[in-house]
Amino acid sequence: MKHKFIDRQRRSYGVKALCDALQVSRSGYYAARGRAPSARQQRQAVLTAEIRKIHSASRETYGAPRVHAELSAQDVPCCRNTVAKLMRQAAIVPKCIRRFRVTTHSRRTKALPNLIGRTFTTEVPNACWLSDITYIPTREGWLYLATVLDVYSRAIVGWAMSRTLDCKLAKDALSMAIGRRGPPAVLHSDQGTTYAAAEYRKLVGRYSIRQSMSRKGDCWDTQSTMSLNACRI
Repeated sequence: MKHKFIDRQRRSYGVKALCDALQVSRSGYYAARGRAPSARQQRQAVLTAEIRKIHSASRETYGAPRVHAELSAQDVPCCRNTVAKLMRQAAIVPKCIRRFRVTTHSRRTKALPNLIGRTFTTEVPNACWLSDITYIPTREGWLYLATVLDVYSRAIVGWAMSRTLDCKLAKDALSMAIGRRGPPAVLHSDQGTTYAAAEYRKLVGRYSIRQSMSRKGDCWDTQSTMSLNACRI
């Protein structure tokens, strides 16, 4: 390990200074530098390459335990501690996956009246739109998908995706829908904080849209969009 450290830092501090600081003879350092890698070093190099391959295939989300499990499944002999050590030495670090966040918090939400009940049919387009947000688990974390559905045709008229759940996600989906179809008469959603946010309501008010919200804890009030999002489009 000392010889490797000297080899990495020799251009910055010089071999003599490093050997003196680490109490290593210069002759010993040069001898080790010219020596061929040992069988153990060769095995570790091969194992590190396999670790990199598995880590990359997991989109850099696997840590030592899961990498070791994958190596074991491939009949690659190694122990978990060795995998962890090689990952540290090679600076192979797993990405953190954010936990799913609850999208509604009725205690902080000023709910609006439910204007549509459970009537999910209309006679003309743009009479009523339904908006909802779902989440899609990926190896890089949660991907949030906001959709806007026209009740008349059951067509998705607007959508947006983001790694973060915020008001902008809902606004982007609604803005796309309005840009493509014009504003609806009624826009219905759940009591999510994204739909109760001042910025979102400002966008709704700009087009004189009547905003409607489902009752607290009643999934049937938005069943059309929820059944669609269950398909994970």
